[in-house]
Amino acid sequence: MKKKVLLSSAALLAAVSLAACGNNSNSTSKTDSTTQQGGAAKEKVTLKLAALESGYGAEMWPAIIKAYEEANPNVKVELTQDKEIEEKITPQMKAGDYPDIVMLALGRKKALPETLIKEKALADISGLFDMKVYGEDKKVSEKLLNNVLGSTVTDPYGDGKHYLAPMFYAPTGLFYNEALFKSKGWEVPKDMPGMKELAEKAKKDGISLFTYPVSGYLDSFFPALLANAGGVDLFNKAMKYDTGAFTSDGATKAFEALGTFLQNVEPSTVANANPQSFTKNQQLILDNKALFMPNGTWVVGEMAKAPRAEGFKWSMTAAPAIEKGGKRYVYSFFEHIWVPKESKNQEAAKEFLSFLYSDKAAEIFAKYNAAQPIQGVTAKLPDELKSLYKVVDEVDGVINGNFVATKPVEGVSMKDTLYGQIDSVASGQKTVAEWQKSVEEVSQKLKAAVE
Repeated sequence: MKKKVLLSSAALLAAVSLAACGNNSNSTSKTDSTTQQGGAAKEKVTLKLAALESGYGAEMWPAIIKAYEEANPNVKVELTQDKEIEEKITPQMKAGDYPDIVMLALGRKKALPETLIKEKALADISGLFDMKVYGEDKKVSEKLLNNVLGSTVTDPYGDGKHYLAPMFYAPTGLFYNEALFKSKGWEVPKDMPGMKELAEKAKKDGISLFTYPVSGYLDSFFPALLANAGGVDLFNKAMKYDTGAFTSDGATKAFEALGTFLQNVEPSTVANANPQSFTKNQQLILDNKALFMPNGTWVVGEMAKAPRAEGFKWSMTAAPAIEKGGKRYVYSFFEHIWVPKESKNQEAAKEFLSFLYSDKAAEIFAKYNAAQPIQGVTAKLPDELKSLYKVVDEVDGVINGNFVATKPVEGVSMKDTLYGQIDSVASGQKTVAEWQKSVEEVSQKLKAAVE
């Protein structure tokens, strides 16, 4: 099933306070005296890095640390790495012993970063993005992909300040069989008029335009359509429950575009759109029974042993522009790295973080199939991933973020309303207009409960 551990809404859970354990929240130790660019820390400093041991393996972070220590010999990085890193560092943090840097994404069951966000216990690292990348001449912000900063994730308080830095990312989009398109002489449409034309061509060959694993997988495809229709500004307004965002002209175009896909869905899709049978819908792409499917890069491994049409080759395209020549965005799931507010070496921590966006670090990460959200990273990835990540180089920007946190509202769920009704729309039990209206109604109920 969908390995969606990279991003989810910041459900700010009530938890044991991990915030103030002293008065050094804004202090830095004397060993934090550093030169900005070109050099090393003026004095010896030890940085404590806590990192989740994820699917990238246990050797990636030691390789990064070795490269940084060689470039900056006055810094020693002590690594704590574990598949359950929360259990390792939470007791220490309660005792006032904080790591300087934590590599741990939002969306995990223990919700440690979400708790710290609620407690306002993360350091403001906005200055990091104005720093030059360690060992390079460009600023961090100049290397980042468009639109990865300023989301409801990097800026959880909506104050224009950055508290979480975007790290490894997995772009999402429409997956398809490149070999089928070549054999038919079809071009992959870049806009909705092209999609409608292709739907008619494919129908004559007994192939449906669209399928989806389960309705929840549209949580990356619809936001991209929303940005394509109304720009990143509309996407951000929708994530903040702005009044009228979901009934605006742009949003209406996005709902109608998705409605077109749902009108051309493969007939068995709805019946199999559940946790038990979702792979049958994914198999429709492998069997050339449907052309496009919203998904993430993990689907390649998930279906690696499944049978497939002769010559099958995975490829991915971005959500189509609403009109010919319109803009296109890719929604991506991100991991995150951050600095606790109680870190004693915040300046040295930011300098280390700047190194993580360097070409040298990106090359190391790529060897472990991890992609940094920086310009040109696609060229550094293994060949198997290049064809999937290249979509980022073909669009106008990358979007990320999710709905802002709210107090619980009994009987109200944006996820259930926005995505849970897709099966009903696909089966014709609900119209697109009815679906859109209900989403705006729920949005306003949640707006009143924003924390």
